[in-house]
Order: sequence, then structure tokens, then C-alpha cells
Amino acid sequence: MQKRRFFAIAAVLLLALVLIIPAQAQSESITILYAQELDNLNPMYTSMFFAAITFDVYLSPAWNFDGDLNPQPVLVTEIPTVENGGISEDGLTITLTLRDDIVWSDGEPITSEDFLFTYDMYNAPGNIPNTRYPYGVDEGVITSVEAPDERTVVVNFVEPFAPWPAILFTHVLPEHVLGPVFEDEGTLDNAAWNRDISVGSGPYVLDEWEIGSFMRFVRNENWFGSEPNLDVVIIRFIPDDEALVATLLNGEGDVSTFIPYADAFELQDVGYEVFTVASGYNEQWFYNLDPELGHPALQDIRVREALGLAVNQEQITEDLLLGLTYPAGSQWEGTPYHNPEVTAPPYDPERAMELLDEAGWVDSNDDGIRDKDGVELVLRYVTTTRGIRVDTQAVVQQMLADVGIGVELITYPADVFFGGFASGAAPAVGDFDIAQWSQNTQFPDPNITTYLCSMIPTEESPDGNNYRRFCDPEVDELFERQAVTTDFDERVEIFHEIVQRIADQHIFLGIWYDADLWVISDRVVGSDVNGATPFWNIAEWDLTD
Repeated sequence: MQKRRFFAIAAVLLLALVLIIPAQAQSESITILYAQELDNLNPMYTSMFFAAITFDVYLSPAWNFDGDLNPQPVLVTEIPTVENGGISEDGLTITLTLRDDIVWSDGEPITSEDFLFTYDMYNAPGNIPNTRYPYGVDEGVITSVEAPDERTVVVNFVEPFAPWPAILFTHVLPEHVLGPVFEDEGTLDNAAWNRDISVGSGPYVLDEWEIGSFMRFVRNENWFGSEPNLDVVIIRFIPDDEALVATLLNGEGDVSTFIPYADAFELQDVGYEVFTVASGYNEQWFYNLDPELGHPALQDIRVREALGLAVNQEQITEDLLLGLTYPAGSQWEGTPYHNPEVTAPPYDPERAMELLDEAGWVDSNDDGIRDKDGVELVLRYVTTTRGIRVDTQAVVQQMLADVGIGVELITYPADVFFGGFASGAAPAVGDFDIAQWSQNTQFPDPNITTYLCSMIPTEESPDGNNYRRFCDPEVDELFERQAVTTDFDERVEIFHEIVQRIADQHIFLGIWYDADLWVISDRVVGSDVNGATPFWNIAEWDLTD
């Protein structure tokens, strides 16, 4: 009897599984492949590209940008302008009017208190965000944020602030979730929410994060926008380029970016749309100019110039990127703000060796490496484990060896490399001589803070993002002027001065212009990817039958 009952129960369970599995398989889901795993889900604590583009999946901004880079209201009823009263005549005050139907995924209303809380958390001394800009009281941008009622947020500026559409309230934190954490611990640095978004405000909510493998987002049933078409969004982490491309070729991924240029045509042949979008990113070198932390040779402008001449960026883009891009001349390459008279340095190893000789770096002991005052010219060259960067390291190592410069190659997983000062990430704490990664401006705005003296990270100011440790009061003054210049043509001219000033000091070395290369399966419809907020309309994405 017991045996018969056991088999009867087993049959029922088997039937249930048969019924459940097809139902799951029929749910509409897409799989997005990332070359790097996210380091943090709280926007306060990350500057990673892949983290930033994911915010729109689970956190709603005040506004985002459509495919033509026009701002579109999300949490607000309209984009503030002088005409609608959202911007004061003197440009010193911006008023946001919130929608009355916005809620967090747990049903709690999103109010002006959440905006005020977000501002306060960036200023709280107990928190160590990647940067406090532009909210920090010491940044000289915002004087105060006010919440006169539940539906109104007022931002007061020190001076008119041109970049506000690109960087103001790109995300809002849930006060009812994180407020108690801050009250108990005096910091959000270790909040569980940072890696387990239990409550969000985007069209999808985090359901599962298997470290090293994938994240699974499911439809937010309390989403206040149009109902998302997809049931599930899966993000898989595949840091190896070959494995990532193989996954796409096997049809196991629908969307990806940062794929190797060399594989673009093959992916196109099997049914993926392959396209580039400008995003303000440029792959570049960061020289450590701190005399205590960086190699002493980097203090000499002649050595920095020699490094640019000794590296054949054209060959790198031709051999490793199939000539589909080119060396960037400045941080603003590919935008009107780039000075067209500034180009990447030519490949001239002979001149590089002359400059090194003039600077006193010669091979005095015939070991093939230049030295000076007993110090060998061996540079710590750090980057992520991304394939194209590792390949670039190998090529550069030989090029620099040809002019007598030694290179120690060091790589880190992306989530470690892009960590902040508090986590001891090499770029943030200055544990490098040359660092390489792709950085953008506050795109689509040209503003950036990584050249400011005030943004050099220290123990006392760990949130700084000037990892070059570069400081030039004239450059600071130019950046201050552009930030309050609302006339487009005048602002362009100021940036042309900035580009020239940086080029004259050989601070920036662009390895390649890094427009984002995207691939999207032909079964995905409704996508409208841009270089600022690529998933801005992910609720409208769907799949063909």
C-alpha cells in the first residue's frame, strides 16, 4: 500500500513538473551579455560603465535620454525650462515637479523626501561614495536642495550650472529602505541594498544575483510606466571575449556591447544587428603624476611626450580593432567640444629616445632598461582583464622595450579595478604608473571632473576621481567657466582651450576612440539604444514571434 501511494505521489509531482517547465520556458525573456560583472548596484558606489547602463532597468531617474539624446521625463512631469517656470531667470534655481503616480516596487510612494535623502547621503561624512559631485557642499555647485512639499524638489545652485540635465538626479535612493540603515550604522557603505536591490523603481526588480554568473530581473508589478513587455531580463557575465562571442554565435544571447571589433562581421552574418553609438568614451592612458605614488620619470613632461611617441596607436587600432576606429586626440574626441587642431601623437620612436636622453634617462648599466640616479625606468601598467586591453598591454610592452622602457604588466578583474578608494582599487589609491581604461564625460554633456585639483583622492577626501593626480589652476579655471556658460558656441571655445592646455602638458594619451559597439538579435524589437542611457525604454522592448 505504501509503495503504491509513493508511486502515485511521484506521478503527481512528475506531472506538475511537466506542466511547470513549459510555462517557464514560455515566459518572454531576453539575455544581455556583459563583459564585466557589476561591482555595485548603488549608484553612489560605482563608476563602472556596465553598472551605469543598468540603472534604468531597476532605478528610475528624474529623466533619461531617448535615441536622439533628448531628455524625456520619468519621475517628473516635464523637463524644467525657463519657459515652463522650471528654471529661474537667473539660472540659479531649478524646480522639479514630480508625477503623482510614482511608487517604489514595494508600493511606497516616491516623494520629494527621496530626492532630499539622496542629496543628503552624498553629503553625509559617514558615507564614502565614489564621488560627491555635483551634490557635495564642498564642490561649489549646489547650495541646497529643498522639498517644500511631497511633489516638489527645488535645487539651488551657486552659479548657473550648464551640465545639470546630464548629471542631476540620474538616480534616486529609497529613503524608507536606506534611511533606517543610515540611522543605525551612520553609513550606507555596507548596506545590503548595495548588492541586493530589494526595493527599486524601474520597470524590473532584481530577483537573483549569482555572483560570477548572472543577474535575473523580473517585471516590477508596481511599475508606474507602461507595463513592460518582457517577463524577465537576464544579464550574464562573460569576461572572456572569445566565450562571449561564442555565446552570441550559439544564439544564447540577445544583446551585448564591448564585443571585439574583429567579430562584428561574423555576428552580423548570423542575424545580429551590429552598430556603434557615440557615448563620450575614449580608451586612454592615465599617468600617475603624484611624485610619491607614481614613477619619478612621469614628473618630466619630456618623458610623458616620449611615451606618446613610442606607442604606435595607429598600429594598435589597425591590428587589434581592424581599423574600425582610430586613436583619440582628447577626452572629447567625436564631439564638437574636441579641438580639431589636437590629434594623437605620431609614432616616432627616434624622437622618443632623444627626449628620454634629454631628460637624463639613459641605460647606464647596459641591461636594456634606461635608468637615472639609480632608478630603473620600469613602469607599472595596470588595466582590467578584458581581452583587448591585455592584448594592448603585450603590444605596448614590446614598443616601449624598443626605446628602453621596461613595463610591468598588471591586470585586475573589472569589479576590483573599478572599486573606489575605500576598497583599495589600484587607480583610486595610486598603485600604478600607467593605467588604461575607457572613460567618458558626463555624456551627453561634455563636463567632467577628473582633471580638477579638488578631485584628487586622499585619505581626507577619498571620493575624488582625479586618478591622474593632475593639478593645473588654469585648467581648473577653464572648467569653472564652462560649467556656468550656457551659450553653446562660447562653451565649445572654452573646451577647445581645455583640450589644447591638456595636450600641451602631455597629460592625455588616447589609445582609441571608443564609440560603443552594440549587437542586438533580430528577434528583439522596440529597442532604441543610445550612448547615454541605452536601456531608457527597456519596458517597450519585445520579442518577435
